[in-house]
Amino acid sequence: MKAINNFYAELSTTTEVVVTMHQKPDPDAMGSSLALAGFLQKLGHSVTVISPTNWPQWLNWMPGCDKVLDYELFTKESTEAINKARIIFCLDFNTLSRTKLMEPLLRSFTGTKILIDHHREPETAVFEYGISNTAKSSTSEMVYDFIIDSGNESMLDDRISQCIYAGIIADTGSFRFDSTSEATHKAVAHLKSKGLNHSKVHENLFDNFMENKLRFLGHILQNRMEFHYEYNTALIAIPKSDLFRFHIKTGETDGLVNYPLSIQGIKLVGLVIDRDEERKWSFRSKGDFDCNSFARKYFNGGGHFNAAGGHSKDSLDETVKKFLQAMKENEAVLGLEA
Repeated sequence: MKAINNFYAELSTTTEVVVTMHQKPDPDAMGSSLALAGFLQKLGHSVTVISPTNWPQWLNWMPGCDKVLDYELFTKESTEAINKARIIFCLDFNTLSRTKLMEPLLRSFTGTKILIDHHREPETAVFEYGISNTAKSSTSEMVYDFIIDSGNESMLDDRISQCIYAGIIADTGSFRFDSTSEATHKAVAHLKSKGLNHSKVHENLFDNFMENKLRFLGHILQNRMEFHYEYNTALIAIPKSDLFRFHIKTGETDGLVNYPLSIQGIKLVGLVIDRDEERKWSFRSKGDFDCNSFARKYFNGGGHFNAAGGHSKDSLDETVKKFLQAMKENEAVLGLEA
């Protein structure tokens, strides 16, 4: 994979472009993709943004989201756009398998694939150009860098800035995570200097839900959260019946995994949700516990040092048992004083 700066000269040659992201996109995946698409469109490119799956409805406020194609719903149109494209930008995922049903189509694509991502162990062999930087707060910050470093600062506008800021805020936990750097704050300060209304973005991200989500949160914290203080660990296991009872939709469980981290002494949190096809895991940690390695070893996943995800085909009870056993196997690290 060639360094992405080698691609900058190609930006002036307008063409058909596809921008895609990982399945079940979060604010960083959608924000970085829409920001990049807006930038490329201002350069004159014809751009189609494709999500491998549906996304949370509370992301629909993002400028350009109404034009995004859901591959599972619009397979024909999405396939036509990919076949027509000369360039595909792949954002916020490190391996093509994270695009679910789109993976075969992306692997067989004969044009130029470009990676912009901040996850560990990227599948670099399938990309002609790219940048993978795990030190970056978010892919949205990396898109900001891409625009600036390519000499196109003048292309930043309010629509692009909103999307970049949303991704940064979400992936840094509103600047609380270690990945937040001086460069992150400088990028946001620059966006503010250009007129970004950050309060509006915060309202759209955090004050944009229905009553059922708040009642669901109360139920989960009261009835599904358990603590294993001998291992400095918390576990939340959500059965499918809870999702049905509170009419929970895609993205409405985002952020749940962070709540137990507020408890003194907790170093690791595991959240598992019973989905139709598999059990989905999210992991968060504080300090020196490596969520990425933990997720890869036990739950077919990966991600960042203090934030990762995984999945299991086992039943909810069985995958919870596996987590409890994994927790005990890591007692030497987890059992240390936090």
